Amino acid sequence: MGSLCCPAFAREAVASGGPERGEKGLVYQETPELLQGVKPVPGEVEAETPNGSAPAELPEVRLSLRRWAVVLLFSCYSLCNAFQWIQYGSINNIFSRFYGVSTFDIDWLSMCYMLTYIPLLFPVAWLLDKRGLRLIALAGSAFNCLGAWVKLGSMKPHLFPVTVLGQVICSVAQVFILGMPSRIASVWFGSHEVSTACSIAVFGNQLGIAAGFVVPPILVPNLEDPEQLAYHISIMFFMTAAVATVLFILVVIVFQEKPLFPPSRAQALIQSKPPEEYSYVQSILRLLRNTNFVLLIVAYGLNTGCFYALSTLLNRMVIQHYPGEEVNAGRIGLTIVVSGMAGALLSGIWLDKTKTYKQTTLVVYIMSLLGLVAYTFTLNLGHLWVVFVTAGVLGFFMTGYLPLGFEFAAELTYPESEGTSSGLLNVSAQVFGIIFTISQGKIIDRFGTQAGNLFLCSFLLLGTFVTVFIKADLRRQQANLDSEQTDVSRDVHPVLLKQSMTKAGKVHKLNSLLAQILPFWKTVPPSTR
Repeated sequence: MGSLCCPAFAREAVASGGPERGEKGLVYQETPELLQGVKPVPGEVEAETPNGSAPAELPEVRLSLRRWAVVLLFSCYSLCNAFQWIQYGSINNIFSRFYGVSTFDIDWLSMCYMLTYIPLLFPVAWLLDKRGLRLIALAGSAFNCLGAWVKLGSMKPHLFPVTVLGQVICSVAQVFILGMPSRIASVWFGSHEVSTACSIAVFGNQLGIAAGFVVPPILVPNLEDPEQLAYHISIMFFMTAAVATVLFILVVIVFQEKPLFPPSRAQALIQSKPPEEYSYVQSILRLLRNTNFVLLIVAYGLNTGCFYALSTLLNRMVIQHYPGEEVNAGRIGLTIVVSGMAGALLSGIWLDKTKTYKQTTLVVYIMSLLGLVAYTFTLNLGHLWVVFVTAGVLGFFMTGYLPLGFEFAAELTYPESEGTSSGLLNVSAQVFGIIFTISQGKIIDRFGTQAGNLFLCSFLLLGTFVTVFIKADLRRQQANLDSEQTDVSRDVHPVLLKQSMTKAGKVHKLNSLLAQILPFWKTVPPSTR
C-alpha cells in the first residue's frame, strides 16, 4: 500500500512548476534545502543486489482478498480436528462402558493429542519453514480426514484399539495445525490486522472444542443396549468423516502458499532475505536464548495446560456433583469455549488498536486465575446456573488467552519463524497438559473436585508472576515502525512521522492506568514492562 500524503502540500508542489512524483505517490521538490535535514533512520534494512553495488527496493506491500478464504478454511479444518480431540472426553462415562475400559483409558484418547505433539513438533516446524504453508495445510487436513474414517471401523466393543489408532492419526494432524495461526496471520495479513487474524484462526480450534462438548452428548445418549449405542456412535463418526473429507478437498483447491505481494513491511523484510541466510537449528537456539520468550513459554504452558486438564476432566467433575447431567456438562464446556472465543476476538481487536501486548496478557492472566477460583468454589453448590455463569467468566479469560500468547510470541521473536515460536509454546502446553490432567484426575479421585481445581489455581498464580517479568520487546512492531519512518524520511513528510510516534503515548497511558488498578504493577521495573 502506498503512503498517504498531505493534499495541500501536493497541490502547492504542482503549482510551483518543477516537481516530480516519488515512488510512493508523494510529490516533492528536489532541492538541496528541502533534503538537507533528512537523516537515515536507525534500524533501516535494505537488501543488496547480488553484486553488492546498489541497494534493492523491498517488494510492494499489498493485501490480498484471498487472505480471508485462507484463514476461514484453516479455521474450519482446525475445528474438525479439535472436535475429534474432545468427543470422547465429553461423554467419558458412555465410551468407558461401551468399550469396557476405565475412565482413565478414555482420558488417554484426549491426552494422546498432547503426547504425539511433543516428538513431532520439530520435524513439522522444519517442514513449515522449508516447504511452507500449503504442504502443512494439506498434510494436516489429510491426516484429520484419514483418522476420522479409521474410527468408523471401531463400532464393536472389542475394537477399542481401532478407535485408539484413529485418534492417534488425528493427533498427528493436530501437529500440522496448532502452529499455523500466527504464521498465517503474518504471511497473509497486514500489520494492523495480524492479531485479529490470529484470533480468527484460533477460533476454529476453540469452536471445535465447543462442538465437541455439546454435540456428542446429543448424538450419543446414555443407553444400556450396546447395539443401539454403537448405532448412535457410528452416526457421530460418519458425520465427522464426511465433514473432514469435504474440508480436505477444499484445502487442495483453495489453500495457497502465500499472496503475490507481502501484506506488511515486516513480511517484506523477511521475504527480501536470501534463503541461505536462514538456519533452522540456529533459529531454535536463538529462541531458547531469548529470556523473554522462555518466560512466555512457561507462562503459556501453565495457562493452556490448565485449560486442557479442565476440558478433559469436565465431564467427570460435573457428573460427580450432578449425576445424569451429561448434556449439561457438555453445555458448560460449550459456555467456557464460546465465551473464550468472544474474549479472543476482543483481545485481538484491542491488540491491533493499542499494541499493548504485555499489559493485556497480564490482565487476562490475572482474570483467568480469579475465574478459576470462582468456578472452584461454586461447582459443588448444587446450582447449575451458577456453574454456567462462573464457567463463562473463566472461559472468557482463560480461552481468550490462547491467541494472545501466539501474537506476543511473534512480537518477542521477530524475525524468527512464527511456526517455530508457536510450536515451542504448544510443546509447553502439551507437557503441562499431560501433567495436569493425570495429576488432577488422581487428586479428584482421592480428594474431590475442589482440591483438584485448587491444584490448578496454584499454577495459574505461578504463571501470573512469571508474566510480570516478561519484557515487552515488540520487535515486529518496531520493524514496521522503522520502515514507516524510513518512508517518511525519504518522502520528506513530517506530518506522518509525528503520527507514527503516537503509540508510545498510548502504552504510557495504559501503564499509568495499570499502576492505579494494580498496586504491585508500580513495583515492576519499567524495563520489564
